[in-house]
Amino acid sequence: MANLIFDYDGTLHRTMLTYAPAFRATCKMLAEKGYLPEKEYTDDEISYWLGFNSTDMWNTFLPDLPDGIKKMARIFLGKEMGSRVDSGEAALFPHTEEVLAELKAKGHTLIFLSNCRVRYMERHTKIFGLDRYFDYFYCCEEYDFIPKYQIFRLFSLQHKGDFIVIGDRFHDIETAEKNGLKSIGCGYGYGRGNELSAADIIVEDITEIPAAVEKLLL
Repeated sequence: MANLIFDYDGTLHRTMLTYAPAFRATCKMLAEKGYLPEKEYTDDEISYWLGFNSTDMWNTFLPDLPDGIKKMARIFLGKEMGSRVDSGEAALFPHTEEVLAELKAKGHTLIFLSNCRVRYMERHTKIFGLDRYFDYFYCCEEYDFIPKYQIFRLFSLQHKGDFIVIGDRFHDIETAEKNGLKSIGCGYGYGRGNELSAADIIVEDITEIPAAVEKLLL
């Protein structure tokens, strides 16, 4: 048995369904207020930011924007996403619940680790019933937005046994690399280029994860 550390957005959650329209609405708002040139962003440009915590995202996307405006944009985007989630626009990847149920039934400990805020984590846990599967929940806001690999070091002593990190972005593979852990890269998510090249196994469909876990535990 193992402690399976799951990323959320792009690994379990089809985030672009809510993030893309919320991102575009936020940029439109900023453009109307004169803080950003008008531009139509592609899905590829938008999906790049998935996996970043919101503080790093705005500091990198619009570094010269005043901090107060960045905060306003962050809150606006969060509310846009939240309203879309509440209205039923959000969705997990197909077969996510079956995969999580299978892994839990096999005795693995499932750990949620996301670069999200607490309210986001709580909203999605409630809507999708994630607490049926996950034993522990950790998000970056609870740790002052430090990187995932550092968050792992703070909670890992509470858990016995091996760890496997499962995710679609470099933040996840970095967590495994910097802590000497095994990892599964989710090629169906929002990563690009060679972000997942250091993963022990790369899967192209979420249904491949249970077999990948078993292989890494041999």
